[in-house]
Amino acid sequence: MVQKLTILGSTGSIGVSTLDVIRRHPERYRVEALCAHRQIDRLCEQCVEFAPRYAAVRDDNLARELRQRLATVSCATEVLSGPEALVRMAELPEVDTVMAAIVGAAGLPPTLAAALAGKTILLANKEALVMAGPVFMRAVRQGKARLLPIDSEHNAIFQSLPDDYSGDFNKSGVRGLLLTASGGPFRKTPLEDLPKVTPEQACAHPNWSMGRKISVDSATMMNKGLEVIEAHWLFNIPAENIQVVIHPQSVIHSLVQYVDGSVLAELGNPDMRTPIAQALAYPERIDSGVGPLDLFDVAALHFERPDFDRFPCLGLAYQALKDGASAPATLNAANEVAVQQFLEGRIGFVDISQVIARVMERIPASGLYSLDDVLAADAVARRMAELVVDEINQR
Repeated sequence: MVQKLTILGSTGSIGVSTLDVIRRHPERYRVEALCAHRQIDRLCEQCVEFAPRYAAVRDDNLARELRQRLATVSCATEVLSGPEALVRMAELPEVDTVMAAIVGAAGLPPTLAAALAGKTILLANKEALVMAGPVFMRAVRQGKARLLPIDSEHNAIFQSLPDDYSGDFNKSGVRGLLLTASGGPFRKTPLEDLPKVTPEQACAHPNWSMGRKISVDSATMMNKGLEVIEAHWLFNIPAENIQVVIHPQSVIHSLVQYVDGSVLAELGNPDMRTPIAQALAYPERIDSGVGPLDLFDVAALHFERPDFDRFPCLGLAYQALKDGASAPATLNAANEVAVQQFLEGRIGFVDISQVIARVMERIPASGLYSLDDVLAADAVARRMAELVVDEINQR
């Protein structure tokens, strides 16, 4: 049976990799809808190649331009616009699977809609769990959706857990999770040089090709902190049983420790097409286009404890998970604002963690019971983060 998909975030790195895997298996997959933010040049090319029934963008003017471009090449894809269009694409009755790869809070409403609609969700959007963990997981249970992780670390854990893992780690004999991290581009940079880091340097990841925001998150190790929060919700594992391990080669993508002393790991070349293909075909296996791992070429694997003085964002994420309720949403919103301000040159690299810490200190955690609660917590934190950025610029 042909699997029908909506791809939320089709022009980003995950979306492009997803379409590359699909391109290799046209007999198995049919793209029904493509959704993007602003890259309509790439979206237009994707529509021409994959001929989806729908394409959606948030901006009305960009939607109008996309319609004109598709008309000139006789592409019949219907173009929709606005946040509500993304939600509609996630709920399409003919769609089996939704790739949730929109970065940031904008991806939360359609991903939540996909959960309530009972879709198979290939989750690459961290914010669904970081911002709205209790709300999102409740929607997954209510809609009887199937959740398959796409982040290489969580996908590795998923593959290394027992096939019948139900969320009771004690019953399954699981002692804990080891999330691997490359350490980013500044793992060995002298601490006194970090204030001089430029956006270009922060975006130059040594192993992975990613967007600018997530590249900065990798440089601060906030990405790993967000993944700790994700892992907690995905696998029902408490924070004290989730450890971050710096592994510069990015060959071991994560590990599961068992009470009998066994440690199971998933290894592979650092290419997101591997976890995407694993989730797309689960429980089968298909060619992803990624070459086999050459252990002789790797030769050696190294591991280090993370330095929380070098990477304060990692500690802030653990603290947010400990505080619970809206604290992770506050952390995420403050980080998004701080990273954007850094990329625009308004604050320095080391100021990112300072912005987040001050916002968390000033906003107490509150309960999350609905999407409105999540979005309200996000909005409050963003406003506070903007004020903190102004304070930093006035010093």
